[in-house]
Formats: sequence, C-alpha cells, structure tokens
Amino acid sequence: MKLIILIGLVAAICNATPRHSKFPDDFLFGTTTAAYQIEGGWNADDKSESIWDRLTHTRPDLIKDGNNADVTANTYTYYKRDVEMMRELGLDAYRFSLSWSRILPNGFTNHISEAGVAFYNNYIDEMIKYNITPMVTLYHWDLPQKLQDFGGFLNPDFPLWFERYAKVVYEKFGDRVKHWMTFNEPKEICFQGYGDVSKAPILNITDLGTYVCAKNLVLGHAKAYHAYNNLFKPSQGGVCGIVISVNWMGPLTDSEEDHFAAEIARQAAWGLYAEPIFSEQGGFPKELSEIVAKKSAEQGYPTSRLPELSDEQKDLIRGSADFFGVNHYTSFFISATENKQVHPVPSLYDDVDAGGYVPPEWPQAESDWLRLAPDSIYNALTHLHKKYNGPTFYITENGWSQALEEGLEDDSRIKYHRAALNSVLDTLDAGVDLRGYMAWTLMDNFEWMVGFTERFGLYEVDFTSEQKTRTPRKSAFIYKQIIKTRVIDPDYEPDTRTMWIDEGH
Repeated sequence: MKLIILIGLVAAICNATPRHSKFPDDFLFGTTTAAYQIEGGWNADDKSESIWDRLTHTRPDLIKDGNNADVTANTYTYYKRDVEMMRELGLDAYRFSLSWSRILPNGFTNHISEAGVAFYNNYIDEMIKYNITPMVTLYHWDLPQKLQDFGGFLNPDFPLWFERYAKVVYEKFGDRVKHWMTFNEPKEICFQGYGDVSKAPILNITDLGTYVCAKNLVLGHAKAYHAYNNLFKPSQGGVCGIVISVNWMGPLTDSEEDHFAAEIARQAAWGLYAEPIFSEQGGFPKELSEIVAKKSAEQGYPTSRLPELSDEQKDLIRGSADFFGVNHYTSFFISATENKQVHPVPSLYDDVDAGGYVPPEWPQAESDWLRLAPDSIYNALTHLHKKYNGPTFYITENGWSQALEEGLEDDSRIKYHRAALNSVLDTLDAGVDLRGYMAWTLMDNFEWMVGFTERFGLYEVDFTSEQKTRTPRKSAFIYKQIIKTRVIDPDYEPDTRTMWIDEGH
C-alpha cells in the first residue's frame, strides 16, 4: 500500500511539472514595428500624405512633445541596420507594417509606386537572406489622407478599397511573405480614431463613429482574406489573419453583475471585431448588440447605432482568418458599480456603463495605462481559446515603456518580459495553440500621441544623430539569450559590452 501511495505521489508530482519548461523549437520569437513609427521618409519619392502626417503637421499641439514622425528612426534609409539588429537578437521572425500611401500614393490602384514597392522588396529580401520570417501587417493606422477625405472607414466603399490594396500587396510580395495580417488593433482604429480623439483622424463621432467603422472594417478584413485565400494562397501557400488588442478584463468581484459588466466590456473592446470572425454564430456580440439597440431607441434613433450585418455579410466574415493575432499588454478589473467615469452620451463607453480598477501594487510603466499584471497573457488567451474553439494564436505585440532618461539599464522591462514569457509557457501548458511571441518593439520610435516621450525599444535610438544610431539595451541581451536557449533563466546576467551576431543568422 505504501508503495502504491508513493508511486501515486511521484506521478502527481510529475504531472504537476510544466510540460513546457522551455519553448518549442518551432515557436517563433520576433519583434514588431509599424511603418509610420519607424520609416520616416514621409514624402520621399512619390509617397503621399497619411492621416498621421496630416494630424502631426496641422495639430502638433495634440502630440505630447509636439513632434512628428517625418524622420523618426529613418528605416527608409537604414533598413539594413534594422535587419542587422534582428540578426544580433537571433530573431526567428519580424512583424512590420506596410504604408498604404507609400505603395498607392493616390490611395487607389491606378498608380502603384515603383519606389515604394522597391523599398519593401529590399526590406523583405534582406530578411529572407538571413532566414528571418517576414510577417506583414497591411494596415497599422496610417490611412492615405485622400481616402480619409472621402470618409475613410465610414465610407461604405472602404471594404472594396482595402481589398484592392491587399491584392496589389499580395501580388508584389506574396512570393516571399507567408504570414499576412489585415488590420492592427480595430478598437484603436474605430473607437480611438472615429469615436474619440486619442488617435488620428480624431473625428470624435461618439454616437456612430465606432460602430460604422467596425462594420466596414470587418467587411474589409473578410474581403482581403478571401482575396488571398481564393486567388493567391493556392500558389503562394501562406496564411492570413487579423491582429486584435486583447488586454484582459476580469470581474472585480464574483458578483453576477460584475461578471456581466466584464463580459460587456470585453465585447466592446475586442468582441465587436473578433465575434464576427471567430464565433460559430457570426455577427456582432449578442449582449452588446441588445444594449446598443435598447439605448438607441431610448435616445430617439430610428435604428440601432450599431449597424446590422446581413446574413450574407455574416457568412462572408465568419471563419475569415487562419489565425488570431493578439496584442496584449496588461489587465484591468471591471465593476458594474464602482469607479465609473462620465462619458459622452451616446458613446461606446456609455453603452458599456462600467467602471475599471487596477490594483496599486501592480508595477507601473512610463505609460499611464500599462501595468505588470499577474497571469495576464494566460488569462486572456485561455479565455479566447475556450470561447472560440481553439484557434491558432500569435502574440503579435507585448511590451513595456520607460522614460527617456532611464537609458540602457532597463531592468523593469526585463522583469516584464520574463513575467510575460512565463505566462506564455503556462498558456502552452493549458493546450492553447500559440505559435509565436513578438516583442514590442525592436527599437524606440514615434509613439503616436505621446511622441518620443515614451520608449518601448529593445534598442535605444538616438534621434538627434544623423544615422539614428541604435544601441541595444540590457533587455535586448536578455531576449537574445531566451531566443537562443529557449529557456527563461531568471539569474542570467549578460555581458552588455558588445552585441554580436551568431553564425548562421
């Protein structure tokens, strides 16, 4: 009997040991950037104005330091240095975005820029030369201003514009690019850009902007996905998905009211975009749709402010992704009654009608919204895994900001990434089909409304130098070691005197 008990205890201990003490050999480690934030060359050759060019040039007062990304890290000139940094880190993959206005200066396909196509060909070819997998985002917030003049995402023709742009890109680069992402962070596009004033084009159409944008965005995504799947995938053999920001939102208490409030908050933040694509029933989230319809009627609107998707549109959108890209940074607790703020009426947040809470003991980054939350990635991805019947995931962004004066010794970033990657291992142990992790970001860049005041880079950029000199921070050496060994060693202290390139990369 004692032997049986002993065997049972040993078995229990063995079973409790994480299956993933190290990352699988085929797990993709990479970094992420966005075109407007790093490229510079804002009007080089025949590139046209984007909505961020227009915003930063006409309203510099809205940017925290009054700056713009006309030059920023100047990847347009120094792209080979970028790839050298990827080699130094030993990256498996690199996720970056294309500038629509650099490829199609008119926004439409009547003129394809030879210079713009050549730049991206050179960038991609330089990665391929060193066996670095390019992962390409078609749209990361920088819409051509000409298309915005026609209404942008609020124009019912937007899905067609996006599909035509996507076809050009697939044709030009799809022989080498096998991982495509249509949109980066729909909530930030639709809510922050159209329903608020925290991202370009700062339209602040609080009642309808977010919801009309959401409909046209998911339709544009679906049309671009099917264009790839039907016309290009048979010969190119790649995959196409979408990237959605999923910060975890759990109930503040175990009450039924807080659980429901958290669910509505999740539906408004990411379900509005994920549900039509990844759920079996399709369409916008049921509970949120009912709330918006009820409030719209009370507010005197003849129909719901959240437009309906027809059955044909639902069928087009449902299942239109080969993977789910997740940008994840932090967590919040949601309450039905506590910590509520005043929001415009009507608006998305007024429809949600909930409050948020962040424990003060969670470490704070330079960004006021960013905290190191325990088990954050695990909570978010296991929820999505269960809710959407086990899709394939990539973590397409995850990072930590610091102030400029913190320099190269970024121990808080190291602590954050180690915690995040341990959460990734827990997520793998839970059976989630997670294929890769992309750190935000390769190097310091223009961080949208806060300009250059917050730094997320594994590499520090000297924006005052002619060559925009890039220098690895301590976190770069830590990340390099994790990639090389596939293990998180909490005691590893790197020699930061030089960053070398491993043979074979």
